[in-house]
Amino acid sequence: MRIQYAIALVIAFGLGLGAIASRGLAAQDKRTVYVVTDVNEITDADGFKALVKMGPSSIVEVKYADGRYLARTENITALDGTAPKAFAIIAFDSVAKAKAYYDNMKQTTAMRMKATKSRSFIVEGL
Repeated sequence: MRIQYAIALVIAFGLGLGAIASRGLAAQDKRTVYVVTDVNEITDADGFKALVKMGPSSIVEVKYADGRYLARTENITALDGTAPKAFAIIAFDSVAKAKAYYDNMKQTTAMRMKATKSRSFIVEGL
């Protein structure tokens, strides 16, 4: 009778260990998603200044969407090619969160598109 309890205990322990290991592996496979925006040319200086002044509201929107800025700067040094005038990288946990953030920023995006030649895109990373 004792051997049956020992076998049951070993099986339960093995199942528990397997569940923990599989959750750890699933967490490792989680990919970060980035919203990247680069401004190649400023076509309306006043419009761009107004856009820069909206920076604090952009930070709030990023945090609201569970994102985090990795880079947001106008200090860019070209290594080869021409450096953009401004650049931002925002990290999110999923494509859905990145798209939700982008959808909430329609007014800011319209201002950016009017004052600059720029582009914004989503990149899936590690």
